[in-house]
Amino acid sequence: MPQMIFVNLPVADLERSTAFYEAIGFTRDARFSNNLAASMVLSDAICVMLLTHDFWATFTDRRRVDPAQEAQVLLCISREDKAAVDAITEAAVAAGGMADPCPVQDHGFMYGRSFADPDGHIWEPMWMSAEAVEKGPAEVSDVG
Repeated sequence: MPQMIFVNLPVADLERSTAFYEAIGFTRDARFSNNLAASMVLSDAICVMLLTHDFWATFTDRRRVDPAQEAQVLLCISREDKAAVDAITEAAVAAGGMADPCPVQDHGFMYGRSFADPDGHIWEPMWMSAEAVEKGPAEVSDVG
């Protein structure tokens, strides 16, 4: 079995959040979803577990931060090209999210934007040229 990542996010309204993630291209996996959690699949290796606040609290004694006010992580996902970065960001806005809570990054070899889901969790879709992936960004950048 390939190594996978399961991102667990506390959400205020499970139904709203499930609809948001479906609208931006995730698929709900009914096998691992119920009235407390929704398993949202992005790829064969990436799943997001949306957890109600009460259910989230059963996993940790740490204080849950308000993602609309504080950032604990920035979730970066690759896209196949610049248009796909813009498309997922625009879909997020249409589904009730917020565009670009972080600055847009356009370095020629790399392009990135961001969006916040309805709870405020920040996602950063990005594209990097194949040359930059192969050689490393420093080799193809005029920045530095």
